[in-house]
Amino acid sequence: MRAYEQYHVVGFEETNLTGNVYFVNHLRWQGRVREMFLSEHAPSIVDQLSNGLAMVTTRCSCEYLGELNALDRIRIRMRLAGIAQNRVTMAFEYWRCLPGGDQLAAKGEQQIACMQRSGNGLSAAPIPAELRRALELFAE
Repeated sequence: MRAYEQYHVVGFEETNLTGNVYFVNHLRWQGRVREMFLSEHAPSIVDQLSNGLAMVTTRCSCEYLGELNALDRIRIRMRLAGIAQNRVTMAFEYWRCLPGGDQLAAKGEQQIACMQRSGNGLSAAPIPAELRRALELFAE
């Protein structure tokens, strides 16, 4: 399966007192990977976000399978897990890059809803065609 990938080196500021990665950073990395995906594969969406389109996170999760520490190099993989109406679900994997082979450290999921901002707040909006096409290249 094809996945969109980003690499990250864990900084000391991302760890807790015991030296491993503080749990909320995995969710932060999901957002970063999603942003880089938009920048690289659906750049017009970034402009649409300034013109009323909203991508609202409705659900996110992470299952921790192993520890990550400062200066670990990790590969974060994102795939399209599903599309339903105006919602997109993405699956994430966090791989610790090791000389003997990568080790799965965590798995996560995030769902967003495409919405349109108006004077009355937010209303459901269709998934933009460019975003749908880009995501479908990385479907599970």
